[in-house]
Amino acid sequence: MRQWIAGAALMLTAVAAQAADLQLGKAKAAVCAACHGANGISIIPDYPNLAGQKVKYLESSIKAYRDGERKNPIMSPMAAGLSDADVANLAAYFASLPAGG
Repeated sequence: MRQWIAGAALMLTAVAAQAADLQLGKAKAAVCAACHGANGISIIPDYPNLAGQKVKYLESSIKAYRDGERKNPIMSPMAAGLSDADVANLAAYFASLPAGG
């Protein structure tokens, strides 16, 4: 019984942490909305939709811009100041949104 309670407590902690990450990601994503849309669906044809993308894809793309492995005159400076936690939170937030609006 104790193991079950401990496991349930760990699961609740993980769920709470994920919810906090999504909220932090949503807050950080406000600046992304100008190009990628308020719900991660861009209205500008040359800019990609972020909603519904896979977390690992979003993380690796943002880190590549941040770390200079991928260069873009808009994205590189936008990503430059992001911490690993910021990247994870943004990726989790955009991945949680429904693709296609």
